[in-house]
Amino acid sequence: MPPRVALIHYWLVGMRGGERVLERLLHLYPDADIFTHVYVPEAVSETIRARRVQTTFIQGLPWAKRLYQKYLPLMPLALEHLDLRGYDLVISSESGPAKGVIAAPDALHVCYCHSPMRYLWDHFHDYHENAGAASRAAMPLMFHGLRQWDTASAARVDAIMANSSFIQRRVKRAWGRESAIVHPPVPVAEYAERHSPGDFFLWVGQMTRYKRADLALDAFNRLGLPLLMVGDGDLAASLRQRAGPNITIKSKLSFAELKRAYATCRALIFTAEEDFGIVPVEANASGRPVIGYGRGGLVDTIIPEETGLFFGKQSVESLIEAVRAFEAWERHFDPDRARANAARFAPEHFDAGVRATIELAMAQR
Repeated sequence: MPPRVALIHYWLVGMRGGERVLERLLHLYPDADIFTHVYVPEAVSETIRARRVQTTFIQGLPWAKRLYQKYLPLMPLALEHLDLRGYDLVISSESGPAKGVIAAPDALHVCYCHSPMRYLWDHFHDYHENAGAASRAAMPLMFHGLRQWDTASAARVDAIMANSSFIQRRVKRAWGRESAIVHPPVPVAEYAERHSPGDFFLWVGQMTRYKRADLALDAFNRLGLPLLMVGDGDLAASLRQRAGPNITIKSKLSFAELKRAYATCRALIFTAEEDFGIVPVEANASGRPVIGYGRGGLVDTIIPEETGLFFGKQSVESLIEAVRAFEAWERHFDPDRARANAARFAPEHFDAGVRATIELAMAQR
């Protein structure tokens, strides 16, 4: 009999990197059931909507589809209330609370970690600083308890996969657990268009604080070079007000337009410290180089002075220096080498990593 598989995902309210991983897990386990805290069917793909999705009691709380993160303190209880009897394999997809389920005694529980919860660990002070007065007062004590639960629940997991070496280190620091690196799947074959590069640079992402779109805008305001910025978010309005005539900001492009932008830019500008970062892989898959902040998942995906260049500080001056270095190095760039580098992150490699991790965990039980 094939194993019964349960996929636990933190919440299903949009389609981002975590949901693309979930889609690929559904490809691996087409009969799996999905469990999540909050589910908004119209916000996810047909691949996910076609599956059986069960929610925790968080779904029934007031305004949960919009304010789900406000119910974070209740999510450990909600996870532990799920009945997973009868499932042989449990795979939790962790970025928000997901791994804290209680699997059956004979079941294998494997966690795919996009990141230990950022609001509990690395970004706590950012969230605390920007919270309302009541939330700021409650957060220190509340989050202390949540950190204890987060660490304790990690002990229930048989094996952990981290999506990058950066997250592997964070897993070790937060949970005291070893993990295998299994990079997320990137559909690199979809970015195979070949065009002659244009004269503009490209920035793609959510215009939120930690993505540091402001660095790109301020640097290119000073450089005077053409920059296309694609994205929306809390900072979009203020960035538009500060953009010089050489900077074009678009809130969204169609997939065809985005692929062409990747394929025709001089280079992608990547300013965030990401857990993994799919955008640089998409740029390399399109045959274009990356100028990026040399921290986080980028060190796994970009080969410096071969498929891109790194800058060392999240500062305007450091980015300007990297762009000027790029102008001297640009003629040495080989688009085919970038495409070959991106091929390392094709979905088949993710499949193989997941299978290998599960097989090893089963052998070690």
